[in-house]
Amino acid sequence: MLGINNIGTYICENKFSNFKRKHDFNINDEFIKNKIGFQELSKINTNENTSELCLKALKNIGMELNLKSIECLILVSQNPDVKIPHTSAILHKKLNLSSNCACFDIGLGCSGYVYGLSIILSFMSTNKLKNGLLFTCDPYSKIIDQKDKNTCLLFGDAASVTYINDSYIYKPLAFKFGTNGGGYTDILCENNTLNMNGRAVFEFSATVIPKHILDFLHEQNFNIADIEYFIFHQGSKYIIDTLKKRLNIEDSKAPFLANFYGNTISSSIPILLEKELFRKNSYNNILLSGFGAGLSWGSTILQRK
Repeated sequence: MLGINNIGTYICENKFSNFKRKHDFNINDEFIKNKIGFQELSKINTNENTSELCLKALKNIGMELNLKSIECLILVSQNPDVKIPHTSAILHKKLNLSSNCACFDIGLGCSGYVYGLSIILSFMSTNKLKNGLLFTCDPYSKIIDQKDKNTCLLFGDAASVTYINDSYIYKPLAFKFGTNGGGYTDILCENNTLNMNGRAVFEFSATVIPKHILDFLHEQNFNIADIEYFIFHQGSKYIIDTLKKRLNIEDSKAPFLANFYGNTISSSIPILLEKELFRKNSYNNILLSGFGAGLSWGSTILQRK
């Protein structure tokens, strides 16, 4: 049986205050603190790329890894180093991994961590692999128009790596996924510039995701009360507050914690999950739910060993 052994994360150290942009967009402190929730955004340096952020996350994993034992490396990213080859191959070279290591990228956004977990666990189990790394990194700074209010106040840059093996702390009980390709234009990058229909994305998050979660819990014979902690993709404070209200979840069980680094896309869930791995009184049942570009969504229930 495979599961999550450890997580390393890296949040870019360059900080940009959204309060300094409020006069550019005719917004106030209340909007920044309680609607989007992102008071500061973390940004890459101009000379940093996706693979370098991944390496920094790996350095922060807090354990000595035998990299020669890694048999699978998967990267979730929509903003790779280059179009060809896959950035996981670049990471393979930089880490000097074995030639027997399988490497590939997954082009998903905010749902990507949950999808990535399911994929790496299935791939490793099917092929009888014992040690794998799941990276996430999506530096949206590369594609943001700094004059676009709908995007430039939201996104921060970060990376994560999850170590998968049989000495796990948490393992997924089950997964559930969904897609509405009819809404693909609601989060769209063309000509290397991101455009987002904020109203449509909020409506999707506020209507589809609560039903999806309730259906998932019902299928697994769980109630909301059976889940001790919810880690929702940190799309905005208003989205998290809306999900809590519609699902009747206590504030303490579904926090918004991205105030000072922003929406980090596929890295937002593992950044929060990292904090729970080694808590002395951690939770037995955690629900993860990611949702965004595609429109795409996915959830899993993690159970502590």
